[in-house]
Amino acid sequence: MVGTAALIALATLAVGLALAHVLRLLPTVRLQLAGLAFLAVLLPLGAVLLSGWVMFHMGEDVKILAVIVASALTAVVAALVVARSIVAAIERVRDASVDMAHGDLEARAPEGGPTEVAELAASFNDMGDELRRLFDTRRELVAWASHDLRTPLANMQAMLEALEDGLGSPDEYVPVLREQVHTLSLLVDDLFELARIDAGALTLELHRLPVAPVISSSLRSMEAEARTRHVRLAAEVDEDVTARFAPEKLERVLMNLLTNALRHTPTDGSVAVRVEPRNDEVRVAVEDTGEGIDAEVRERMFERFWRGDASRSSRGAGLGLAIARGLVEAHGGRIWAEDREGGGARVCFTLPAR
Repeated sequence: MVGTAALIALATLAVGLALAHVLRLLPTVRLQLAGLAFLAVLLPLGAVLLSGWVMFHMGEDVKILAVIVASALTAVVAALVVARSIVAAIERVRDASVDMAHGDLEARAPEGGPTEVAELAASFNDMGDELRRLFDTRRELVAWASHDLRTPLANMQAMLEALEDGLGSPDEYVPVLREQVHTLSLLVDDLFELARIDAGALTLELHRLPVAPVISSSLRSMEAEARTRHVRLAAEVDEDVTARFAPEKLERVLMNLLTNALRHTPTDGSVAVRVEPRNDEVRVAVEDTGEGIDAEVRERMFERFWRGDASRSSRGAGLGLAIARGLVEAHGGRIWAEDREGGGARVCFTLPAR
């Protein structure tokens, strides 16, 4: 009856392999391992039942041993098959991470396999996209910083050489040199501020204060430029509205946003600052009657040195909105841009009210 025992063993092996294949199709690692546990229990139990049947009908120990060994081997093979499937999916993510660690920022992991591994691969790929974006931003920062530093330095060098050669008078060039030095000073200050924000070294002393005085001060500082551009400035803010903020940092945020709004506002347009308390925060909006904001601008306008349109390229280093975002987030607030009903753009940010 050796043939009968062999047939039982082969049938048990076939059933185990089929169940192992079914386990590989389960969507999550948790279900696969649970199924493997059931398989490891049910197969030996089946072996015991079959062994009892063989012992009762045949009385041969060799046949009993053959059935038990076949069932145990089946459980081991099933476990190896499932483990290989899980490990292979994880190894694909590992291989992609090794490639990225060696400098290949285009390395991506296949998003297949059990749900947990697929989610891990997707998270890894998102991290790769973000790393590539950061490296691209770093390259752009170096390129724009070099350009913005080189241009005023070249102008100053040319004017100094003209003074040395007697081709110009101090009365003509000294005011221009002073303006170029001021431009360089502002750029260096902006870079220093961004460095402090990136390093987490920016500390703010937040005080619960009225918002209206800071807005009035910022608008007064922009009156001369607005008058030159024939742009009307306005504010809608209740004197009783208070928030927690650092006054000098909030004023800088407002100045940067107002400067950006003026650049986008045509002659005879208007720029308004509106303040609205909302539950545990205060929303401040700077609105203009310019050309509005498209999708690409909304996505990238707060990136440092990004100049996506003529108005941003014509003046400034492209750091104002990036600094505004950093300062708002340092307050614990949010900042975003959106189109304004009736035309124009609106840049909003929040401050904690408590």
